[in-house]
Amino acid sequence: METHHHLPDDLLLAYAAGSLAEGWSLAVASHLTYCTSCRQRDAALEAIGTAALEGMPPEPMDAGAFEACMARAESAVAEQPLNVVAGSNTPAPLRRYLGCELDAVKWSPLGGGIRQYLIETGDETRARLLYIPPGEDVPQHTHQGLELTLVLAGSFADGDEEFHAGDIEVADETVDHTPVSGPNGPCICLAVTDAPLVFRRWLPRMIQRFAKI
Repeated sequence: METHHHLPDDLLLAYAAGSLAEGWSLAVASHLTYCTSCRQRDAALEAIGTAALEGMPPEPMDAGAFEACMARAESAVAEQPLNVVAGSNTPAPLRRYLGCELDAVKWSPLGGGIRQYLIETGDETRARLLYIPPGEDVPQHTHQGLELTLVLAGSFADGDEEFHAGDIEVADETVDHTPVSGPNGPCICLAVTDAPLVFRRWLPRMIQRFAKI
């Protein structure tokens, strides 16, 4: 599957090093099931880390060394199958948390046709599935921390950018937005945050009190 919105280097490096919190790791691992490019980068980073741990003597790295490592990883990773159950649209890392497929999730209503399903994590992050009907917007908000949003089905638009299945959006305190679900079916996303969202309107702020958004 071709993806157009990828993980930033710092998140992928932390994931390869095993230092990401559980919620972030769930989002990253799920994105990797879709994205060949990020799997290649992850494999290269893990190879570099393994070599360092094995005590290889340090040598100066020329400008093309990292790119060469990425190229070597590509041939090994590009042919790997997606880490999903046969006939499933649910990434295997996510399915282990859900215990079911996306079409069997028991949603809780949030209003305006939007629904959510909370996913338990053992850290400060909050993970949830969001179901957004076609053409429905997520109320305008900004952030107090980081938010990762991975599209699992359907699509959404955010400004002049579109996100489809496998794409991941990274938002922080600098982003104030109103994502809108695509017109051709509901958008189902995995969203992970480490702080409450900051909604601009009073009704979403009221819902936020019990929805743990």
